[in-house]
Amino acid sequence: MLGLPKSTELKKQLPKSAIYKKFSMNTAAKERFDADVSRIDIVNEVSPANTTIAAGEVVQSFYVLHVSLKKAEIDEKNIIMLSKLIEQNMLFILSFERKAKLAVYHTKLLQGEWMPIDELSVPLTGLNMDSIWENIVIQIGNIEMEQGNTLDEQIRRDEERAKLQKQIETLEKQAWNEKQPKRKFELAQEIKNLQQELEG
Repeated sequence: MLGLPKSTELKKQLPKSAIYKKFSMNTAAKERFDADVSRIDIVNEVSPANTTIAAGEVVQSFYVLHVSLKKAEIDEKNIIMLSKLIEQNMLFILSFERKAKLAVYHTKLLQGEWMPIDELSVPLTGLNMDSIWENIVIQIGNIEMEQGNTLDEQIRRDEERAKLQKQIETLEKQAWNEKQPKRKFELAQEIKNLQQELEG
């Protein structure tokens, strides 16, 4: 799966009951989780022990979890919770029917696009586990790294830009519907200031 080395393959089901116990979930939380998730399998462990990749300073290894879903639109909180299940980096394959997408939690939940499950792949590019993991996060989040930024800084900047873009779109709709010339002008000025901030 994902084009990862055969030596990394595992076949270990993760019972939902273990997740309920770990997070002391109440009945409502269990029902919400159960409504989204059919089953969870640990399908790979990528580490220096089963590959020729050197350990990183931060990342020693990572697991791949195949999460079979009951529906395509799910509560992101359920995947975020799974990412906190064990103190390990986890790459998720979220699958529904014959399609799947990759997801990873790195300061926030990042998700790739849905595609046929056999077309999913994760190239292990990098000098060690740190750089390989960073490249996986960049690939899934479709992040364009700007010179001088760390991955965390880039994610934060992209979030700020997305927020500004949303504000601009909201103000543009208001300006379009505004009848009073004075207010229309004020909104145009606000939009101009936000656009300058966005470009800066």
